[in-house]
Amino acid sequence: MTQPYPRDLRGYGRTPPDPQWPGQAAIAVQIVLNYEEGGENSILHGDAASEAFLSEINGAVPWPGQRHMNMESIYEYGARAGFWRLWRMLTSRRVPVTVYGVATALQRSPEQVAAMLEADWEIASHGLKWIDYRDFSREAEQAHMREAIRIHTAVTGSRPLGWYTGRSSVHTLELAAEEGGFLYTADAYADELPYWMAAPHGRQLVVPYTLDANDMRFSVPPGVFAAEQFFAYLKDSFDVLYAEGLAGSAKMLSVGLHCRLIGRPGRAAALARFLDYVMSHDRVWIATRQDIARHWHAVHPPG
Repeated sequence: MTQPYPRDLRGYGRTPPDPQWPGQAAIAVQIVLNYEEGGENSILHGDAASEAFLSEINGAVPWPGQRHMNMESIYEYGARAGFWRLWRMLTSRRVPVTVYGVATALQRSPEQVAAMLEADWEIASHGLKWIDYRDFSREAEQAHMREAIRIHTAVTGSRPLGWYTGRSSVHTLELAAEEGGFLYTADAYADELPYWMAAPHGRQLVVPYTLDANDMRFSVPPGVFAAEQFFAYLKDSFDVLYAEGLAGSAKMLSVGLHCRLIGRPGRAAALARFLDYVMSHDRVWIATRQDIARHWHAVHPPG
């Protein structure tokens, strides 16, 4: 216990800062739509095996050297059908959205990218490919990050200002900070407010993400099956944070979505009910993650 410990277990401590959300909002709500379809593991993409993560197939395992046609078609559903259902639902309600876009997935989906840009959604980077980076060398992961930024810039018209690998490594946060061009990075789940971390160029803002208020719960244990369960969890999360905000301790609620998961009609119903519930409250700031990051830079600059 006498050695320096690389983790911060204190955070903001007993009294978190007042985020001073715009309009005296009691809560900041932000919706993330992960766009991964076409960037997942596949021998078509030069990977060693098929994808096995976040699908309808319980207990799926990678198939080395083979295409998994059922898995591929599940991911295709996300791009072909799920995305457009969500796009219509979110744009009709004028909900600000942050897309976590896998660069190679965006590259393979020009119509969807055009729709994201038409809706004025933030498109943050979700890495080069939707693969596991835990065993990558630092140099190889850095090369993927640079290529992701290059492709992202080419297909969207501007470089990403937010970064989230997701299936990250011990190097990911440091590499995103070292790159120097990100307004925020999101490969952390450590808080309900943004926070600053030490970085090679001074301080890097972390806008933490979520794995609990996330539709991945439809595909991993312990999970949910019915839309009503998911809605109830999101509603309870919102209600607790909204009440805390009204009492003077405002926070941020991140909601994570995937086209191939929440885009299914029986699940989309839960999202529609939740969005309408959130929008029925007055002191709510629905924002992109870039909006939140810019606010934090302006109101809570690094000390």
